[in-house]
Amino acid sequence: MRASTLTKYRVIFFLYKSHFKLSFSSKMENSFPSVCTFIAFFFLLLVSARSDVIQDSCDKAAKGDRNINFDFCVASLEGNPKSKTAASTESLVPISIEMAISNATSISSIISKLLENKNLDKFTRSCLEDCAELYSDAQPSLETGGQAVESKDYGTAKTVISAALDAPVTCEDGFKEREGLVSPLTKENDEFFQLTVVPLAFINMLN
Repeated sequence: MRASTLTKYRVIFFLYKSHFKLSFSSKMENSFPSVCTFIAFFFLLLVSARSDVIQDSCDKAAKGDRNINFDFCVASLEGNPKSKTAASTESLVPISIEMAISNATSISSIISKLLENKNLDKFTRSCLEDCAELYSDAQPSLETGGQAVESKDYGTAKTVISAALDAPVTCEDGFKEREGLVSPLTKENDEFFQLTVVPLAFINMLN
């Protein structure tokens, strides 16, 4: 545990301890406010613990894999309500996999809308169709990875999740084959890559 984390807990404990003594010195005249204060401190402690698990996990992941963006890792996990119950890196793995699956589904919908454009040239349409297939394959790969994690079969999990990483890379490379063509999915590909490489890094940390 980080020194900053220990310091944070000590400050919280000191503040509560001081208030606790003060409440008893007044012979419990304000017992209800004391209970409310205890609940507030307890909630602050839980939030701090959750934040530290995410920050510490993302920090170790980023140090172990240069592909991981620390800020993106923290922001994406802290923005997920399910992360509130995370008590360890291990508990963040299924959450991060679910986020990647959801993102793949969203990208598939975006591609479908882009393909509705009848003015697309043949090459761009072909690239988009390839991307659609890639992301269609990525979703079951991630689902299989999630199942493998549940059974603690981390070797299988790493293999199938790594396979899902082919989707954003191959999709983006397809557009680069024509000079001057700008991929309409660069942002989506980058985001999916980050969301997928995070659980992979977390799994490597568990091994």
